[in-house]
Amino acid sequence: MAISLPRGLPAVETLREEGLEVHEHERGVHGGGLAIAMLNLMPKKEATETQIARMLADGPVDVSLSFFVPEGHTPKTVGGDHIEAFYEPWSAIRARAFDGLIITGAPIETLPFEEVTYWPQLCEVLEWADERTAGGYYICWAAQAALNHFHGVPKYELEGKMFGVFSHAILTPESDLVAGMSPGFELPVSRHTEVHAEDLPAGAVRVVAHSARSGVCLLEEPARNLVYNFNHPEYDALTLHDEYARDVDAGAEIRLPENYFPGDDPAREPTARWREEGRLIYRNWLARLARARGDIPLRDIG
Repeated sequence: MAISLPRGLPAVETLREEGLEVHEHERGVHGGGLAIAMLNLMPKKEATETQIARMLADGPVDVSLSFFVPEGHTPKTVGGDHIEAFYEPWSAIRARAFDGLIITGAPIETLPFEEVTYWPQLCEVLEWADERTAGGYYICWAAQAALNHFHGVPKYELEGKMFGVFSHAILTPESDLVAGMSPGFELPVSRHTEVHAEDLPAGAVRVVAHSARSGVCLLEEPARNLVYNFNHPEYDALTLHDEYARDVDAGAEIRLPENYFPGDDPAREPTARWREEGRLIYRNWLARLARARGDIPLRDIG
C-alpha cells in the first residue's frame, strides 16, 4: 500500500527508489489512511525515519506518518532545520487525532527513568495515546519506559551489550501479531538493558516471542492494544555494522555482534535476512489498528 510523509522528507525519494508508493503531505496535515504519530528519540533521525517508514509502507493499509519531538527538547545529532521542516511539537500533536503511536528507542538506557529530562512529557504522551489512539508500538527503551510507567516494571543493566542477530521462539502462537511468521525467526538486538518476564503483570501483559540468548523480545497488552518490542526488525543490513564501527573508532569495549557478519568476519558485508519477518510484525500491527478503526479496508497480508 502507500505511505504519506511530510513533504520533502529525505526518506521520500529513498523509498520511491526502492519501488514503494510514497505520497507527501504538509506538516501538520494528515495524508490518507491510518494516521500514525511517531515520537523519534533516536540520534540518527533521518535513518530511523526511513527505516520505520519502509516498514509501514509495506503494510496492508495506507498510512500517513507524522513526526514529533518533546516540547523544548533540542536534538544534538540533527540540524534544527530538519526538525523545523519535518517535526511538530508535542503540543501540536496532542491537539490532533491519530489512530496509532510509535515511540522509538533512545540512547539513554542506563539512566534511571526519572532522570531523563523529558520523562514527564513522555508520560503525558503515553497517557494521551492510551486515551486517544487505537494502539501503540513501543521500541527498545521506549518499551521499557512504557512498561515502567503503566506497571512499574523495572529494567536491568546487562554486564555487556546484547548485540547481534538472535533467533526467537514464538510463545503465544495464537497472537495475530505473529501471524504468518516462522518459528525461530531472527531479529537484530542492540541493548544494554533488559526486562524480566517474571516482573510483568500477570494476565495483563503476555510474552509473544522470546530468545534463549537475548531474552524477552515481543510483548502485547491486549486491553490497551499495546505492542512492546525490545528489538529492531526495522534495522537496515548495515545498522549493526555502523554501531560496531562507531564503538571501535571511539575505543569503546565492544564485542563483535553475534551471528551477524558472515563467518564472523567484519570485512564481509551482512544482509538484512530478518527483513521479511520483521515486516510481518509491522503489517500485523497495522492490521490491528485498521480493524479497530473499522472503516479502512485491509489488503491481504498473507
